[in-house]
Amino acid sequence: MNRDTHSVWSEFSKPMGFPALSENKSTDVLIIGGGIAGILCAYKLINAGVDCILAEADEICGGITKNTTAKITLGHGLLYDKMIRRFGEAKARLYVEAQKRAVEEYARLCSNIDCDYEIRDNYVYSSHDRQKIKNEVSALHRIGVKAEYADTDELPIQSAGAVRVKEQAQFHPLKFLYAIAQDLPIYEHTKVRELMPHKAVTNHGEITFKKLIIATHFPMLNKHGLYPLKLYQHRSYVIALKNAQNVDGMYVDESDTGLSFRSCGDLLLLGGGGHRTGKHGGCWQELEAFTGKHYPDAGIVGRWATQDCMTLDGIPYIGQYARSTPDVFEATGFNKWGMSNAMVAADMLCDLVCEKANPYAEVFSPSRTMLRPQLAVNAIESMLGILTPTVPRCPHLGCALKYNKEEHSWDCPCHGSRFTEDGELIDNPATDDKRMRYHRA
Repeated sequence: MNRDTHSVWSEFSKPMGFPALSENKSTDVLIIGGGIAGILCAYKLINAGVDCILAEADEICGGITKNTTAKITLGHGLLYDKMIRRFGEAKARLYVEAQKRAVEEYARLCSNIDCDYEIRDNYVYSSHDRQKIKNEVSALHRIGVKAEYADTDELPIQSAGAVRVKEQAQFHPLKFLYAIAQDLPIYEHTKVRELMPHKAVTNHGEITFKKLIIATHFPMLNKHGLYPLKLYQHRSYVIALKNAQNVDGMYVDESDTGLSFRSCGDLLLLGGGGHRTGKHGGCWQELEAFTGKHYPDAGIVGRWATQDCMTLDGIPYIGQYARSTPDVFEATGFNKWGMSNAMVAADMLCDLVCEKANPYAEVFSPSRTMLRPQLAVNAIESMLGILTPTVPRCPHLGCALKYNKEEHSWDCPCHGSRFTEDGELIDNPATDDKRMRYHRA
């Protein structure tokens, strides 16, 4: 397995190169995290006339954002039928309305940016359950979305049908984000080492602030909000294929372990092999085997993997970090739909920071009930990880790490932190890449 993996977005985009913090600063709003959510928050705040600073520990877009499949859609799996049954039509209608506004905002912004923006239909298919598809189409109709049942003749596999939502989009995320980030107050290689009330201590100085937005993929404050119980992380894989039959639509299996398909110029991006971080899954081997069977003349010209924060109920956590932290805000748990939900988060948090009412605040509130079946699963995984007497261990909360032989990394099945073989941090919530504990617990 080639360890040198990179997405097609990184291959055709040059990092911008923002300076590191060089002196103490003061700002109204500090944003920690330079992925898509953090950059969009900074963009929205600056355009609203709000003084802000974005601090990124490495380089902007250097984490999960560069590894997305970059589909802009309200079609989030088979979410809406479940949402109506769990929460009622009113909440589902608000959720989808927020997604619609996000899709429209991307269309507006991308009209002036060269970022390979293309209108495409979105398809969520099921490999075996036609009734699921029909139920989702019906649910979408009830909340005002023009969805329809469709076949998946473009795909090389049989399915039971798909939910089709027209006029969604795909784009080049790094071209888009580098364009909107160029004039923002961003400091790269500025790692927040300690957070105190209204002050962040970084490796290059201190930043005082009135309000704080944490956009670090997985939340970094363990003492508030119970996020280690409210979230888990899911890993998935992508390969870029040359000389494979392309597709006009954007396709995703309703199953977490299914396959996704989308075009990128003359390439086909095939995704799948998913699994909970720290567990076993199909990984790239599954995608390679599928390619050999269905695209025998294709060549693999790129491969990469990504990681998604998954919530207890399928809805992101966007809003006040916790009831005990009125001046701290969070955007996390995008459940594999980071493009639209990052825009939702930016619009919402801009309003909340400016103390304006937002119609979607209750739907996405991080303080909503935790009483969901997934809570028990997360709690059990955390307990097993803590009690497993093996090394190395994660510096986040002390769980036993598992070796990922496909990616040559040490992964945490509790909360999703990942490290190189030498112990350097790859993915959070861990913040320290030097304290992996190799002694036996």
